Amino acid sequence: MSTTLVFVVALVLGIVSYHFVSNYILKSKEKRSKSKADKLVSDANLKAKDIILEAKDKAVKALSEIKKEEEIRRSQLNKTEERLSRMEGQVEKKEKQTNKRKKDIEEKIKQVKEIKEKLSQIRKSQIAKLEKIAKLNQEQAKKLMLDLIEEENKEMILKKIQKIEEKNKEKLEKKAVNLMTMAMQRYASSHVSDTTTTTVNLPDDELKGRIIGREGRNINSIERLTGAEIIVDDTPEAIIVSAFDPVRREVAKLTLQKLIQDGRIHPAKIEETVNSVKREIAKKVKEAGEAAVYDVGITGLDEKLVQLIGRLRFRTSYGQNVLIHAIEVAHLSGMLAQELGLDPTLCKKAGLLHDIGKVVDHEVEGTHIDIGINILKKFNISEEVIEAMKHHHDDLPCEKPEAAVIAAADAISASRPGARKDTLENYLKRLKELEDLAGNFEEVEKCYAIQAGREIRIFVNPEVIDDLKANKLARKIAEKIEDELKYPGEVKVNLIRETRSIEYAR
Repeated sequence: MSTTLVFVVALVLGIVSYHFVSNYILKSKEKRSKSKADKLVSDANLKAKDIILEAKDKAVKALSEIKKEEEIRRSQLNKTEERLSRMEGQVEKKEKQTNKRKKDIEEKIKQVKEIKEKLSQIRKSQIAKLEKIAKLNQEQAKKLMLDLIEEENKEMILKKIQKIEEKNKEKLEKKAVNLMTMAMQRYASSHVSDTTTTTVNLPDDELKGRIIGREGRNINSIERLTGAEIIVDDTPEAIIVSAFDPVRREVAKLTLQKLIQDGRIHPAKIEETVNSVKREIAKKVKEAGEAAVYDVGITGLDEKLVQLIGRLRFRTSYGQNVLIHAIEVAHLSGMLAQELGLDPTLCKKAGLLHDIGKVVDHEVEGTHIDIGINILKKFNISEEVIEAMKHHHDDLPCEKPEAAVIAAADAISASRPGARKDTLENYLKRLKELEDLAGNFEEVEKCYAIQAGREIRIFVNPEVIDDLKANKLARKIAEKIEDELKYPGEVKVNLIRETRSIEYAR
């Protein structure tokens, strides 16, 4: 029991001692922590004070700088205000001076008007007094004085006027002759009038029979497809192609040359060759247009317009090739324009295009000038060029010098010896009228005037018309020719109704 008691007492003492020791340790720790915390707080307070002091210093410096800038700006503003006030004073002073001058000028104008009115009244009163004294008004007196002067010096005035007119006329004529001569001399091209026949040379006379073919089927096929007349006569190693249309004549000529070179001459080959030649002619037309534009030195024209220019190669006017004529007019216009101080490029372009309407004048109603104007407008050609080209036949007065230049160049080109033949043009016109008359019938498919207009060859569609109607149609066309056309001798109406039957063996 004593042992237990001792143990209990010891335990109690241990617990109490542990409690006291623990409290001591905790208190010592608290003291150390508090001292550290106090130190940290004091350090923080010191740093805060330093930061505040530093911030205050910076703020003071910033305020001082701002004050300096403000003072500088205030001084600048004061200077600006002073300058503006001085300028305002100057403006007010000038405004006062201007108003004063304005008033002075208005006063002077008023005085001048009053003086003019007084002078006018004085003049009127003087004129009235003079009219009263002379018993004539102002117009009558003026007319009387002029009549007297004219009567007294009539002969002298007439002589002077005639002398001035003759002198100026001689000068102008001399200058015009010099210009024309110079232009003609600088551009002296050769002239060859187109005819209506072309000779095709043959290597052998035996080819004539092959060209004619059995029962004339080959020559008939060539004439039907080309619209030209093939004349086979006794001329050695040659046959003649006759057609008033240069395109037809060229197609027939090239077709014969290709057939002779190939050696195979029959209707199927003839048709194939004619189609090939027509494509070749179209290519030549384009090349001719490009060559003409290059020769004249004009750029920027539409390709279709260039092709129309090329078609002039196969168009004649009074036997003169229109494309050669257009190129010549362009060159002459450029030379004359250069000598007269005008625009040579504009005159060249107008000269080249002045007869462009002749390309389709047989297809479209109207004069070739009106048709040409419409064509040029379609291709956006400038108004200056159109204005220059549309007066070349003196249908309208030439309002601009460029128009007179084109008219003069056209006259020079057309009037050269050998350039044109009036009788040939009239002959071609009669043939065209003959074809147009026959082509107006609905049943007619194609028609060609041959034998120098003594025969009209007409092809009709066999599916539309039978043999009996074909005979009646031939009679109608013959009667219409008798009624509407003037022609020497008689005209043979040769109407052809041809049928074809084609099959293929496979």
